[in-house]
Amino acid sequence: SFIGEESVAAGEASILTDNPTWIIDPIDGTTNFVHRFPFVAVSIGFVVNKEIEFGIVYSCIEDKMYTARKGKGAFCNGQKLQVSGQEDITKSLLVTELGSNRDPEAIKIILSNMERLLSIPIHG
Repeated sequence: SFIGEESVAAGEASILTDNPTWIIDPIDGTTNFVHRFPFVAVSIGFVVNKEIEFGIVYSCIEDKMYTARKGKGAFCNGQKLQVSGQEDITKSLLVTELGSNRDPEAIKIILSNMERLLSIPIHG
């Protein structure tokens, strides 16, 4: 099976089944792309039985290839990645994205979540 982000965004129905499925976003960061903000990637995932098996993200502007495989770790241009050992959220950097949904109910939820996050003494 195949799920394309651009067709889903255009309103096509998409149902994830247990079948092997490619999930592709050819312009991940479309809004960034439209505004010439240089954080754009091609994102590809492969799912079997509704579980991700591997993913590839190519950051075009940076010329960086991120890969990950279930149980095998994640890599950037072949170098193994690892999460930081930081366990104290007050010493962590928080990055968030508001999304493009401007439905009043969605905005309420997003702002409520942002309020909860901003009440934590975090960086970012």
